[in-house]
Amino acid sequence: MKLRVLVACEFSQVVTKAFRARGHEAYSCDLLPTEGNPDWHIQDDVLKHLDEDWDIIIAHPDCTYLTNSGVCWLHKDKSRWGKLDKAAEFFKIFSNHPCPKICIENPIPHKYALERIGRKYTQIIQPWMFGHTERKATCLWLKGLPELKETNNVKEEMLKLPKAQQQRIHYLSPCPQRAHLRSITFRGIGEAMAQQWG
Repeated sequence: MKLRVLVACEFSQVVTKAFRARGHEAYSCDLLPTEGNPDWHIQDDVLKHLDEDWDIIIAHPDCTYLTNSGVCWLHKDKSRWGKLDKAAEFFKIFSNHPCPKICIENPIPHKYALERIGRKYTQIIQPWMFGHTERKATCLWLKGLPELKETNNVKEEMLKLPKAQQQRIHYLSPCPQRAHLRSITFRGIGEAMAQQWG
């Protein structure tokens, strides 16, 4: 069965291409131009396209103000509280959407984000469960979809590597592209989503 899939807040097209490779009608949507095929990309505000009869929505909302790793900044910069509220409201648009199958992906959230989102994540996955010798805890909030099953566990191989290599994404040097690079989905995870949910 051919599915219509919206991959929200994705410019890399890692997930989009994985679904396309399995014969589905998948589109990425982001304010940024795509790094993939422009014919499969909607460069626009995703909120304008949420109600276009999608069978699955996979969303990657911005985590800057929601993630646990940045919670300390809330107490150093009071302006971030308002941005946290806006980020949580954007997240909840996906969480509350009537599409029957939804996955929202984000890093581990802090307690203030969870209070505002109002729903704990369904599962935590790691890249090493899907063939990548790296760590990057990723939470999935699922509706109408089964939990993602690991496809290629390489944890033992990863543990033999230096810590900086295991956590390459975490240790990226400060640069203008840092947030951009950290937001890209690991290919093995995208392929598992397409294989198991498509």
